Amino acid sequence: MSDGPSEGSVQHPGRPWSGGGREALADEVRRLIAATVTSTAPPDALAAAAATLRSVAEDLERSVPTEDGDPTGRFAKEGLTADGAGGLAGAMPFDVVIGTCNPVALPIAIEFEPPVAIGHAVFTAPYEGAPGCVHGAVLAGAFDIILTAANVIGGSAGPTRTLTIRYRRPTLIDHPSRFEAWVTSIDGRNIRSTGRLLQDGVVTVEADGEFVALDRPLIDSMHRRGGGRAGRSGGDGGDGGDGAGGGGDGAGGGGDGADVGAGRAGGGGSTTDSGQAAGGGARSVAGG
Repeated sequence: MSDGPSEGSVQHPGRPWSGGGREALADEVRRLIAATVTSTAPPDALAAAAATLRSVAEDLERSVPTEDGDPTGRFAKEGLTADGAGGLAGAMPFDVVIGTCNPVALPIAIEFEPPVAIGHAVFTAPYEGAPGCVHGAVLAGAFDIILTAANVIGGSAGPTRTLTIRYRRPTLIDHPSRFEAWVTSIDGRNIRSTGRLLQDGVVTVEADGEFVALDRPLIDSMHRRGGGRAGRSGGDGGDGGDGAGGGGDGAGGGGDGADVGAGRAGGGGSTTDSGQAAGGGARSVAGG
């Protein structure tokens, strides 16, 4: 028996969600998601697993706060800086793209190599679109956070206004993927960033994004207003995520995760089921 608490049970300053097994639970749910997609277990084994999981879910649901209670803290109290990529994931533990407490988050590890943000990932079967290929919507979500990481390095970060994706060729599952992103311009509160995805040194996807820089006090107020409650009024954001609505240059859509709109074929190219262009470049637009 251990003489002290395990690493998973240690509460970290500024991270109220850590400790108590939440991140460990998310890790096991990720394993379960992968097994659900790939297992060839017989029907009786699947039914038994479903019954067990139903019981587990019911136990956890008994501890879900009521809607009229205080919002659950889902964001770190400290601001984001360019000191390290860990602060980005640490500030958004339930983020749909990089949240360590969110089991549907993508398997991306982000590094800062100023002025470039680097992302490493190996996408597996749960992220498959066309056979053997990563789904285009998954890659759009990944670029949303990679470009945001570049913005953090540049000292200006905020919600996504638009996200344009050009699918050059299929991105394969079970292959190492490297994302690179950097800021191209900052004009007042408007930030433009660009990025690319490489596999085996070949560019498979390119992306451009427009973002709106927000002051930290405004971001904090958004978190206090919306944190923990599933239902939000339209005034808190755009089509999805924690994008800023309201006055000034408020961004629609975007936010902490990609708000992927329609995939449109460009240059006469057609799109596969994965949303990746088979001929010309496809475009995926967020927010706006």
